[in-house]
Amino acid sequence: MARIVACVVLICLSACCSILNADEDSSVNEALQKPAYKSPEPSDFVYLAEHFDSEERFTNSWVLSEAKKDDIDEDIAKYDGIWSIEEPKKHGEDGDLGLVLKSKARHAAVSTLLTKPFYFEDKPLVVQYEVNFQEGQECGGAYLKLLTLDDKYGDLKQFQDKTPYTIMFGPDKCGQDHKLHFIFRHKNPLNGTITEKHCKKSKDRLEDYFKDKNPHLYTLIVRPDNTYVIKVDNKLHNTGSLLDDFAPPVNPPLEIEDPDDKQPEDWDDREKIPDPLAEKPDDWDEDAPAQIVDEEDVMPEGWLEDEPPMIPNPDSVKPDDWDVEMDGEWEAPEVPNPKCADVPGCGPYKQKMKKNPRYKGKWLAPLVNNPNYKGKWKPRLVHNPDYFNDEHPFKMLPINAIGFELWSMSPDIYFDNIIITDDEKIAKKWSDDSFEIRRIKIAKENSSIWNRIAIFTADHPWIWAVYILLTAIPVVLLMYFCCFSEDKTDFKDEDERPLGMADDFDEAVENENLESLNIDLAEQKPIIEEIDAEKETGTEEVIESDKETPLISGEGPRRRKPNKE
Repeated sequence: MARIVACVVLICLSACCSILNADEDSSVNEALQKPAYKSPEPSDFVYLAEHFDSEERFTNSWVLSEAKKDDIDEDIAKYDGIWSIEEPKKHGEDGDLGLVLKSKARHAAVSTLLTKPFYFEDKPLVVQYEVNFQEGQECGGAYLKLLTLDDKYGDLKQFQDKTPYTIMFGPDKCGQDHKLHFIFRHKNPLNGTITEKHCKKSKDRLEDYFKDKNPHLYTLIVRPDNTYVIKVDNKLHNTGSLLDDFAPPVNPPLEIEDPDDKQPEDWDDREKIPDPLAEKPDDWDEDAPAQIVDEEDVMPEGWLEDEPPMIPNPDSVKPDDWDVEMDGEWEAPEVPNPKCADVPGCGPYKQKMKKNPRYKGKWLAPLVNNPNYKGKWKPRLVHNPDYFNDEHPFKMLPINAIGFELWSMSPDIYFDNIIITDDEKIAKKWSDDSFEIRRIKIAKENSSIWNRIAIFTADHPWIWAVYILLTAIPVVLLMYFCCFSEDKTDFKDEDERPLGMADDFDEAVENENLESLNIDLAEQKPIIEEIDAEKETGTEEVIESDKETPLISGEGPRRRKPNKE
């Protein structure tokens, strides 16, 4: 039985090893067969497709800002943050580069033109890019600005915080406030003023995207029907309407409160008033104190009234440089009186205070309904002179460039694979050829032994038989040893053993070594032979003389007919 169990265990262990070896071999084969990294290419026309895999291309296409921020100190006004083209710190591949904001606590801005301006007409706008907070994020943003087409701001070297943008999209964090911005600037059709509209926050958590140090894909889709979709890692994060899910709302209210309307002087908006008929009771003492001395309180026994709680430190010595004229008379610092350590207290005893049963506080008349109550006053509503109804907020200001204008307290923010298009399929194909490949690679590199076993099991269902065997072996062994173990003696019960026949006697009989038990072999040999003969014939009679014949010194045998089974 033991040999069978050992064989089964070895088979199961071999199967488990084959799981890990097969997984490692497949990883090695994939690595050997996997083609070299290839930069993604858009499947059709796009307004921008940037993978940052060429430093030369970045230098020729992107413009570093030389502007300064207004109204701040000269030392921090410059946009002198450092940008670099380099591989990611983790899970990188040869040739796969990205744009990295290296510096922290410095303003940084970089931008580039689109291949042609995007006009919000009858096609959706799709904005998509990757961000990796390689050192986590303490405070700062990684959002992308889609710059408004405006001749006054055509010089990208002057790109700064006041450069007009149409849409701002991307992650931002400071402290415990985690955001995924979608802000668009809306033009008032009546007076031409511009107002920022902020998208409602999603209920989905964002914390992990800022601290797991892995790349994440952010996608914004704005459609001509005034709806929008925000995805993170190709999974839906937020959705809604440009008309209903932004603050402040796109369209102002039709009516507003009249700013010239004022509350009448005789308007009484008190719902409750003190009862004018109520009178203070004669026994109400407003001057009674809240607490009085407890006359029943007595000084505890052992209290030392003549000993002060604090005494001058006897070990303290006046400093040599003490100047009486400058420092005044020197006094030793006080320390707790050691005589008070083991007694209830020292110094003059003060009786405890207790609540004053006569205390009722200041009398106030009870409140009753106000008969003159007219309700809460509100200004009357009038037509809003600034009212308009923009039914197509999708038709935003056109864009002709994009840029990062950032300030961060954490360095090494990694950006990659930006695409601006009007076709969702093109954006999806772009992410499949870039982000999804990297995501699968990271998942394999981060997978634990249990993940690999789960994957191998899904691919090889026969391994379930191995798991069942591994589970069944302990159960079978337990049942075997509990229910089927044999007794080496012929006795069903320990009480039926011959008197004096201990475990050492059984061993001695088996080894024909009765001398070790101090037994007279001459006397016992006929009895043993007779027992053996009776066992062969299947009968065994109790012999009266045997009761008197000692088998072991001081004891006699008891024999019965053997169990024929």
